[in-house]
Amino acid sequence: MQKRTDRTPLGWGPRRGRAYPSAGPSGGPGPALSHQTPLSSSGPHASCLDLWREKNDQLVRQAKVAQDSRQFLRRQQLAQDALEGFRELLHSLQGLPPAVPVLPLELTVTCNFITVKASLAQGFTEDQAQDIQQGLERVLETQEQLGPRQECGLRGLWDSVLHYSSVLLELLPALHHLAGLQAALWLSTDCLGDLTLLLQTLNGNQSEASEDLLHLLKTWSPPAEESDGPLTLQDARGLKDVLLTASAYRQGLQELITGSLPKALSSLQEAASGLCPRPVLVQVYTALGTCLRKMGSPQRALLYLVAALKGGSPWGPPLLEASRLYRQLGNTAAELESLELLVDALSVTHSSEVPQLFIEVELLLPQPDPASPLYCGTQSQAKYLLASRCLQIGRAVDAAEHYLDLLALLLDDSEPKFSPPPCPPGPCMPEVFLEAAAALIQAGRAQDALTVCEELLSRTSSLLPKMPLLWEDARKGTKESLHCPSWVSAIYMLQGRAWVQLGAPKEAISEFSRCLELLFRATPKDKEQGPASNCEQRCMSDVALQQLRVAALISRGLQWVASGQDTKALQDFLLSVQMCPGNRDASFHLLQTLRRMDRRDEAIALWWRLEAQAKLPQENAARSLPLYLETYLSWICSPDRETLLEEFQTSLLEPCDP
Repeated sequence: MQKRTDRTPLGWGPRRGRAYPSAGPSGGPGPALSHQTPLSSSGPHASCLDLWREKNDQLVRQAKVAQDSRQFLRRQQLAQDALEGFRELLHSLQGLPPAVPVLPLELTVTCNFITVKASLAQGFTEDQAQDIQQGLERVLETQEQLGPRQECGLRGLWDSVLHYSSVLLELLPALHHLAGLQAALWLSTDCLGDLTLLLQTLNGNQSEASEDLLHLLKTWSPPAEESDGPLTLQDARGLKDVLLTASAYRQGLQELITGSLPKALSSLQEAASGLCPRPVLVQVYTALGTCLRKMGSPQRALLYLVAALKGGSPWGPPLLEASRLYRQLGNTAAELESLELLVDALSVTHSSEVPQLFIEVELLLPQPDPASPLYCGTQSQAKYLLASRCLQIGRAVDAAEHYLDLLALLLDDSEPKFSPPPCPPGPCMPEVFLEAAAALIQAGRAQDALTVCEELLSRTSSLLPKMPLLWEDARKGTKESLHCPSWVSAIYMLQGRAWVQLGAPKEAISEFSRCLELLFRATPKDKEQGPASNCEQRCMSDVALQQLRVAALISRGLQWVASGQDTKALQDFLLSVQMCPGNRDASFHLLQTLRRMDRRDEAIALWWRLEAQAKLPQENAARSLPLYLETYLSWICSPDRETLLEEFQTSLLEPCDP
């Protein structure tokens, strides 16, 4: 007998990669199937069938021994041997023309083979799709119905197998088993449309078909396997439980991301009540905590997060979510403690658990992406969250130490290039340096801040054109020449502030002047260059450039004031007010200078403008600014500004002596 060699390419088989879940109800098995061909077999067939079945059962027992082994290498070897055994057995079965008496065993061996292969590979591939297709084609060949239907792909093959009236009832348990593996494959590869149609066909309710995958899965009722049938590693009912949990979790996570919180809560609770391995249960509890926090139930959310942490690793997601919850509750100490624990948790490499030799829920779940609430990132990303949060709430000493640790992590590979943002949609690498410098200045460590600025300058200088050509190159649209000036000008501004702290006004004025020289050459990103990244939008937006210029002008003006040069200070303050008329800090410093120079009429006119502006709605421009710039602007804001303005009202508006 000649062995089959055809392997028809899939017309529209599963895609590679993982995807989002879903699954639904089910009723009874498709349309009534006629039992036309008896399963009586000839003597030779019977003897071979017994041998093949004995071999299958032996391999299943071997795989279960491997599953129970505590020695990883021995376990892997036994599992690999079982896989090869199933491959050889299937090769023998499919080397003969398909025969009805043999098909239940052949399909069972196919299912066992796919189960072990997917378990060892920790996922489904196109190979498993081809194995399923081969099994379906063999069924149709026994009914002489194989031919043009191959062009319909797996979906068409399933329709033919499940709806053709002459398919034997005795094949239903094995076919439902194979359908469970097909459902797992389509769920893991996000082929939800195909999965929905398959479940509708299995349930026999296409006339009034539900598209709710969870409902379809619940309704699906695989027939019980024969007690004296060939052994299986995982039957259809076991697959159904796995599919239900995975689908509920994936559906709940997607609903959580899209903001459908009541639906997400219901789906996630469904997942938690199902067949949920410990690592998956940790993720489900974390997602429930996120959902309840967003729904305004922080105490219930906290209970789930505590349960997730008690469940063991992975600790990252529940710790990150705990920090968000404590921030929402205003518990800063607990928030920072959670972030510190998150950094520690991500610094430890956890050995992954030995995979089971059957289809697990984990195999059907996608890895969290940055849009997922379960994405906790890397140790450097967590360290950035901790450092930036300390800087935001004014814990400058802690922030400075955390930023230095972060820079050590990021520069550990000594790469001269800037790495991607450490916290989506967080800052780019230059901003991390600038935030570190700002934290060091705020902590009173001006010399260390200068060192950080010099390091950033050395890494940025290679991206800059020669200074005489800077403006010309920027006009040509060179990306680096457009964006680097904002970083470099910010470096010079921070260095100027550091020199102020060190008591060196000449050096400070020099740095502020260099900053302004670059800032007045920089222009916002041209629209023709395409969309800018989040980092570029913050660094080079009109608002950011305007605030940088105003901050540098005010900073230099204050140094002119400190050195007794009010005329030069007046020029800088006037220019800052002209550039940003609504900036109360610039107007306040100008008002002080006019008063000091006894320019009474101009001071009174400016005061009236300030009074009129105070009655208008105030825009919070800082919301669109980088953190280092927000921090810097707080330094040039006079804390007693409003008190001094009231004094001006009293002194300036008094009538002059005759």
